[in-house]
Amino acid sequence: MMKNNTTKLMAAVIMVLFIGVFLLLTGRFLYIQAAGEVHDVSLEEWAKEVRTSSYTLPSKRGEILDSNGMTLAYDMPTYRIYAVVNDVYTKDEDDPQHVVDPSYTAQLLAPILEIEESYILERLNKGLSNEKAHQVEFGAVGKGISLQKKDEINALDIPGIGFIEESTRYYPNGMFAPHIIGFAREEKIESEDEDEEPTIEMKGITGIEREMNDILKGVDGFISYERDIFNKKLLDANEVITQPQDGDNIYLTIDQKIQTILEDVMSQVEEQYEPERMTAIVMDPKTGEIVAMGNRPSYNPNNPADVKNWYNDAISSPFEPGSTIKMFTWASAIEEGVYNGTEGFKSGTYRVSDRIQPIHDHNNGKGWGTISYDEGFARSSNVATSKLVWEKLGTDTFREYLNAFHLDEKTEIDLPGEITGEIQYDWPRDKLSTSFGQGSTFTPIQLMKAATAIANDGKMMKPYVIKKIVDSTSNEIIEETKPELVAEPISKETAEEVRRLLKLVVQSDYGTGRMYNIDSYSVAGKTGSAEIPNPEGGYLYGHGNAVYSFLGMAPADDPQLIMYVSVKQPKLDTENGIEYGSAPVSFIFNNVMETSLHYMNIEPDKENNIKNETIEFPDIKNQSVSTIRELLQSMGLRVTVVGSGDKLISSSSSEGEELLPNERVILITDKPTMPNIIDWSLRDVLKLSNLLDLNLQVNGQGYVYEQSIDEGSSISSNQKLVVELLPPNTKLEEEIEEESIESVNEEDNSNPE
Repeated sequence: MMKNNTTKLMAAVIMVLFIGVFLLLTGRFLYIQAAGEVHDVSLEEWAKEVRTSSYTLPSKRGEILDSNGMTLAYDMPTYRIYAVVNDVYTKDEDDPQHVVDPSYTAQLLAPILEIEESYILERLNKGLSNEKAHQVEFGAVGKGISLQKKDEINALDIPGIGFIEESTRYYPNGMFAPHIIGFAREEKIESEDEDEEPTIEMKGITGIEREMNDILKGVDGFISYERDIFNKKLLDANEVITQPQDGDNIYLTIDQKIQTILEDVMSQVEEQYEPERMTAIVMDPKTGEIVAMGNRPSYNPNNPADVKNWYNDAISSPFEPGSTIKMFTWASAIEEGVYNGTEGFKSGTYRVSDRIQPIHDHNNGKGWGTISYDEGFARSSNVATSKLVWEKLGTDTFREYLNAFHLDEKTEIDLPGEITGEIQYDWPRDKLSTSFGQGSTFTPIQLMKAATAIANDGKMMKPYVIKKIVDSTSNEIIEETKPELVAEPISKETAEEVRRLLKLVVQSDYGTGRMYNIDSYSVAGKTGSAEIPNPEGGYLYGHGNAVYSFLGMAPADDPQLIMYVSVKQPKLDTENGIEYGSAPVSFIFNNVMETSLHYMNIEPDKENNIKNETIEFPDIKNQSVSTIRELLQSMGLRVTVVGSGDKLISSSSSEGEELLPNERVILITDKPTMPNIIDWSLRDVLKLSNLLDLNLQVNGQGYVYEQSIDEGSSISSNQKLVVELLPPNTKLEEEIEEESIESVNEEDNSNPE
């Protein structure tokens, strides 16, 4: 009886506990059903979050363009390949959405991706053996795939193979003003929230890409929607889209055609003379616009891993400029009214006092006897310079003019990394040395800014490279740079007098700049030959151990361009006579200056001096194309007729124009078609593009070896023409190499063993 009661009691307790747990669970279930929350977590929100896919809609980085709208940097679409290895996405066995045959897949992909089959097969098998894996990728070889390769793979219709679109920053001109344009690359951006994964962002590293990164990068968008288990969007997907805002476009003052000429010529000098460093700047003195700028060593921004010189030496490498500084010394004396150009002085050596080291002229202190100060400038006399500063101008007044020319401060050019030089002006010898370019240091851009006052009738202009910022969607101008007058250190009359002296440097029989004479235009400029400090003290000695430079402007009486060129430690020819440091410098200056002025349609001011060496273009009005061609060919000119028509529409030359023998003349007919321009020079291609109003894109330097518009094709206004250039002899060397390889192959094939 006792046992029976105990059993009943235990049963009752268990029953009560069971009922209690049941009521608790039921109540909790009813609460969850009614409230839709579990421990303050909304089940509805949780379910929505689980089935919601969210993606970033990347913005397109703004383009960088030249002054004429030629694209210099843009986002180029590329693709990343992946392979689906899980059959969860396959609904129909006849239409598989995953890799079915890994060996066959590897066999098809390997030749296109240019990798071994075994590498692809290993990746596929590793993914297939992992039950949790949904897809696999192929590392670096599977990234950066071009649209052409993507289409080629898609045409094979391989099950399970897909692509993710990405973009890479592309620079179509290759090694082209990289120290201005800079480059951008993907960088990992850490989140302030430790729980969030870092994001990948395209970021400017150098040049304009860095300076204007916030303007170029834009703002990413966002998309979210609800999906099913197969990752398919639901019919009622609650889609939310925030459209991306693309970055703005940056137009530079750089002219692609002039920059291409500069790059081409600098590459030729680099190959021939193997200098330690080179810098060149071409500038419009009336506005301050930089139309071209180059440095060596340089690099291709598409391959930033190969960068040998990060610094833009034109703005960030101060050095002792040598005698180019003398134009500002003379300008100071003329402006102060203490200069008499016909006054004589004893050249050779100048001693201020026994306590100050004597000053010597550059011909080992021999001098040229008693000469005028004008002749002293043309001969680049250090004695004349020192006497002007010490005896006539005064060192304190000269220091004030250095400040007036802003040689003691940054130019504030709109490029990153500008560094100013340092004026050494503590001791008497420092003050004298500064007047002829030793001791104190300046950057090339500082010298160019100061020189605008001489070229621009006393008005000194601020240099700049950003022309305007344009909205990439509406094409509206957001901001435009206006030329900025920063100071007037000298008068118009002084500027004219200094230009007269600068012409003596180039045009007189005794001037140091005779090598800078060009055929079509008068040049005014100043040479420089700066010593290089020796790390062990003093200066380096020996032929070629100097920085050779020239700062010139043309046409001399009304300069439209000024240009600075410096070449450090070129390997000069000493076997066939002594080669001077001005040889590589003048090669750059003369070619770039003359070609650029012709391209800009600046009227030559030396036509009368070259009439005997040239051919005067005849009157060709009211004549048929065939008659004109025969006439011009008989005069010793090369003639290219564009099209099959016999009616002349336009010509690259006009009546009375002086042409060199064998110079190309382009005749445009009433039925124009694309000519064969292989082996044409860049100058001739520029003529053609201007006549036909083509949108020209130039890749490389040298002569044309490939053209994007086929010979004989019809031509329309503003049609894009891409030309690939190679330096002289490169194509010939490649052909010889190919012929050699073919010869070896033929010999191998002829031998049965």
